[in-house]
Amino acid sequence: MNTLHLLPCMTSTIKATALFLLALIVQGCGEDSQKSTSENKTQMSHKMATGTLPTLSPIIPLEITSTVNPPTLESLQHDFDVFSWQSFIALNWPANADGSPNTNLTIGDQQGAPTVWQLWKESRDIFLPSGKKPPAWNQKDKLPTACQGLALDSLPSHAIYLTQVGKTPNVLDESEEPFQTGPLIDQNGQYTRFEILTNETMFNYIVDNQLYNKKGQKAFAKDTDFPSSNTQSKTVGSIMLKAAWVVMGEKYDARQFHTTQALVYNNPDEQPGVKPACHLETVGLVGFHIAHKTQDEPQWIWSTFEHIANAPTKGQPHSRSFYNYFNAACQDCAINQPPPRPWNPATPHTPPTQVERVIPITNEVKALNAAYHSALESAVAGSVWKNYELISTQWPTNANSPIDPTGAPAPSFLANTTLETYIQGEVPQTSSSCIGCHNNATTTAGLFSDFTYLLQRAH
Repeated sequence: MNTLHLLPCMTSTIKATALFLLALIVQGCGEDSQKSTSENKTQMSHKMATGTLPTLSPIIPLEITSTVNPPTLESLQHDFDVFSWQSFIALNWPANADGSPNTNLTIGDQQGAPTVWQLWKESRDIFLPSGKKPPAWNQKDKLPTACQGLALDSLPSHAIYLTQVGKTPNVLDESEEPFQTGPLIDQNGQYTRFEILTNETMFNYIVDNQLYNKKGQKAFAKDTDFPSSNTQSKTVGSIMLKAAWVVMGEKYDARQFHTTQALVYNNPDEQPGVKPACHLETVGLVGFHIAHKTQDEPQWIWSTFEHIANAPTKGQPHSRSFYNYFNAACQDCAINQPPPRPWNPATPHTPPTQVERVIPITNEVKALNAAYHSALESAVAGSVWKNYELISTQWPTNANSPIDPTGAPAPSFLANTTLETYIQGEVPQTSSSCIGCHNNATTTAGLFSDFTYLLQRAH
């Protein structure tokens, strides 16, 4: 773990909630400390090797559950990674019409049916032109004219609307993220599409405080403080999601993806020079970020998942004959570089983006992935969710640090190959760090926006 060198030599007592304090990691900086760490790693490894499959539950976790006492950095990373998988399972549980989990089903039942998170609020329905108030939680804003002309009688209620094609202001509606960026081109030459969603708790905070427009943010006149999950009141706090979707085509097998119907829209207002166009497409999930604010992690817990076939890892043998974003036959393709301009989602772009994972998935996470894949297969044979894997979880190791507002994140860097394609690596202030980047986020009034750039989209 690349953050071990950051750990101070300190002592403290265990919190009643059994969560993370770094002070609990060691009792001293000597042989006794090393022995304790070794013993705790053994405890954790034993728990992983017992053969007991993880429990699949539709309940969103509110905090981590400590598995080693006293905890270590390694055991806490494991606990946060379990938290990530528990969140992924709960969010992708089949949903009732009102968005609650359907407890008569289990994850993997009814492929193509809506999941819990797919009935959450998309950012396009929160930050509207002219700063008007967004429609109620269970309602949507009207579709663009180009989409209204389609025959939508058979369109399912959970169909999504996708316009976002990258992370740069002149090609999409998400702005102000200070990184090298650009669209991501799939093996069919099509633009990967993105969306951002919030749960009802986060949506209500935005609406109640009129943060959906610039005027409201100016009047709010203080730092944003989204509600956090609370184990005492058993309430789910603010959760924000980012999803990446690939349009199904001749090179993709829809049976290997979680799919949905989507209105794929080319928006001239957000992509200058592009003519408005809308198409009804089947899209497959390839990337999934979960940001969850909890009481003990005010910097949020950042979990990132990907489709298992997205990209190979740099310097390692290729384990697959086909990747969603890598072509082994292309010997002179630039790796992890944005495509050359012009960027126009209406026109197929060749060659596809050549992507490699820069930071390998750890063996510990691979073992956890394998355990959850076994549980998913046991629950529903051939479950499509076996095709998704946790990359890692970033969390604050010292959430209440008086000198570091980021809380000394572990691991130091975290990147999803579909969502931070071009900023992978381990270069401070340059490579992707969820907490490090989002700590710089502000409202349109220039005040702290609580680790989200979402409020920058207000009109």
